[in-house]
Amino acid sequence: MEGVIQGHRDGHGYVQRDDGEGDIYLPPNEMRAVLHKDRVKARIVRHDRKGRPEGRVVEIIERPPQPIIGRLLHESGVWLVAPEDKRYGQDVLIPKGATALAKAGQVVVVELTEPPSLYGQPVGRVKEVLGEIDDAGMEIEIAVRKYGVPHEFSDACIALSRTLPDKVRPQDKKNRVDLTDIPLVTIDGEDARDFDDAVYCEPAKVGRGKGWRLLVAIADVSNYVETGSAIDVDAYDRATSVYFPRRVIPMLPEKLSNGLCSLNPEVERLCMVADMLINSTGEIFAYQFYPAVMWSHARFTYTEVAAILANTRGPEAIRRKDRVQDLLNLHDVYGALLKARNARGAVDFETTETQIICDENGRIDRIVPRVRNDAHKLIEEAMLAANVCSADYIQQSKHPGLFRVHEGPTPEKKDVLRGYLKAIGVPLTISEDPLPAEFQRIAEATKERPDAQQIHSMLLRSMSQAIYTPINAGHFGLAYDAYTHFTSPIRRYPDLLVHRVIKAILQSRKYELPTLPTPGEAHEKLARRLASRVKAPSNKLKKPPPPPSREVQAWEAAGLHCSANERRADEASRDVEAWLKCKYMREHLGEEYSGIVTSATTFGIFVTLDQMYVEGLVHITELGGEYFKFDEARQELRGERTGIRYAIGSRVRVQVSRVDLDGRKIDFRLVRDGDELALRAMKDKGVSPAIAAPAGKATGKKKGASRKSVPEPRSTGGALKAAAKKAAAKSKSHRPRR
Repeated sequence: MEGVIQGHRDGHGYVQRDDGEGDIYLPPNEMRAVLHKDRVKARIVRHDRKGRPEGRVVEIIERPPQPIIGRLLHESGVWLVAPEDKRYGQDVLIPKGATALAKAGQVVVVELTEPPSLYGQPVGRVKEVLGEIDDAGMEIEIAVRKYGVPHEFSDACIALSRTLPDKVRPQDKKNRVDLTDIPLVTIDGEDARDFDDAVYCEPAKVGRGKGWRLLVAIADVSNYVETGSAIDVDAYDRATSVYFPRRVIPMLPEKLSNGLCSLNPEVERLCMVADMLINSTGEIFAYQFYPAVMWSHARFTYTEVAAILANTRGPEAIRRKDRVQDLLNLHDVYGALLKARNARGAVDFETTETQIICDENGRIDRIVPRVRNDAHKLIEEAMLAANVCSADYIQQSKHPGLFRVHEGPTPEKKDVLRGYLKAIGVPLTISEDPLPAEFQRIAEATKERPDAQQIHSMLLRSMSQAIYTPINAGHFGLAYDAYTHFTSPIRRYPDLLVHRVIKAILQSRKYELPTLPTPGEAHEKLARRLASRVKAPSNKLKKPPPPPSREVQAWEAAGLHCSANERRADEASRDVEAWLKCKYMREHLGEEYSGIVTSATTFGIFVTLDQMYVEGLVHITELGGEYFKFDEARQELRGERTGIRYAIGSRVRVQVSRVDLDGRKIDFRLVRDGDELALRAMKDKGVSPAIAAPAGKATGKKKGASRKSVPEPRSTGGALKAAAKKAAAKSKSHRPRR
């Protein structure tokens, strides 16, 4: 069978099979001649002692041209690069003349000139020098190359963007509705730089009852980005903007994203409008779409709007007195939309999202939870309403387009969730063909429990990931029959396609997709994964459905590409956040914190620290001198001798023992009662608790010159135990005689 090498895990490599039937583990000797991401043909030769299928590489089918990022080292007269991504498993030899003036210890990008073999390491040349490991923003430079995120616009794209106007011209307003007198406003975060949506609401008669007219105006990116143009090709290649702490890699050039297409206050802007009538129960009674020209009457922040809604006589409200009633109207329609959301049983889990606040040097200053107030929820419901209308409009018009599809849980995930809920004593469960309301009912019933956060996380994990596809199958989590993305064309390519389709329908024509670049590796990987979900028909006599038309296939390819690049952006963002958190925690080695168990596995427990929102692993060997068994149903580790349990939601106290920056890993050790004596003894001897874990502290050597100059932090466990024994012996020798 065929598959892709996915690097090293537990001392092995493994092959991710195309058919989705699990991984094939490869022993270390099988990994010598292959690299992470190589496409291979493999066969299973036996099962190891853990029952895992172990295989052998029969043939290397394809070696993707992948750059390797790592640190240049000079050891015993030999130049080599240690890959930053440990899944590669081998250092790359660099000939003397191929270092491109890079210095030892610097981070470089390597191009392979010779692949690895059974008896030789891979050989390469340095093609780009990124700088020193501690340079501000280095983690982002590594991530964009590691995940293949396009981060430089093409010359053709930049040249074309320069020809665009600086403001809306008289000819641009033709055949558009003039909304400049409507007090549309933007509501975004304090740090937002581009504004792609504006809102306005007023009371209106809907049918025979009361209701509201809600306008959602979205930047008309499609007016400036023509199908198949150089800007369009670059935008499709990126498919999404990528957000990092302190930096954004935009989908569109800055002239568009922060200029012409940003609904900045008190300037004219072109927009596409979803104009909706909503009744008192939150039902969308009627809607229409049209191109317009608008004038943003104010730029609000979520914090400011929340303060005004909480106190209409406060200083924020007095400063914005002309807009207060409009905000109250928005809050009223939000209340109605919320009723409709609850009535249809949409899922709304309480999970904690965090935000990394960096200092001027790009280092973490603090990590804070993102607090969602009524202003956030108000805008979210308005955007959902516009997106639902967009999907309905495309579906009713029978025009091909992209839907945002979210399927329910797979049979395997349903079984795991049922077992977990039963094991932790939740009296509710899900049916064989569950509705979103069943998940929401469980979330509501458990929200007062101390482990509510973890239960909600398990509910969330049981669901599939949403994708873009021309075949509508509804949105499970939001409980919509049809849903798409219309509200963010500055930062998402699918939204731009939806705008083009809606415009084509309004003009009674058909939108044709351009000839798009061949999707890359990420697309192929996602396509294989999605194909593996499709089961063979149970009735083999049944006639198979006809293959999709070329047009549908083209839309499927565009949807897969956008879905894959959305995943890529998420992975790159998570990688940078993990790097920053590791760098942050290196400064806290040896310190103790309270935390909560957020995940249990066969090899240990993951603990998230209170207040700091940083997750680390307590390895099973650090749990005590007994055998711990993993209970999958309860998602917990249980000691066979003592019966002590470490389950999701358990509160523990841990010490930061090791930080692996390259591997993006943080290790904790449990702090038990006996450890206090050890810590006190170390203090009496004038030894800092963190002394056993240098973790990048001053060593008197030049940074990055060789492996020895960057010592790996060691666990403090051994030092603590030794100190504890000495302290105990000392206290015993000084006991008064009876």
